[in-house]
Amino acid sequence: MEVVDANDQHVGIVEKVEGTSIKLSSHEMLDPRKPFLDMSQVSAVDGNKVKLRQKVSAVSTRAFLSSEG
Repeated sequence: MEVVDANDQHVGIVEKVEGTSIKLSSHEMLDPRKPFLDMSQVSAVDGNKVKLRQKVSAVSTRAFLSSEG
């Protein structure tokens, strides 16, 4: 599934779900050292897209990436 931000901009592709985290595919990550997004940042799943609450600029600062990895 594709992960998009609040503005429908591409963030990554889901590789798998681990507990309460979404792991992004290694070739699709914003930051290869932080491949996980916390599920609390998901606003909805619409069709084949996971929609995040924040814009990509907020996500790319890693403020919303988990410390796992």
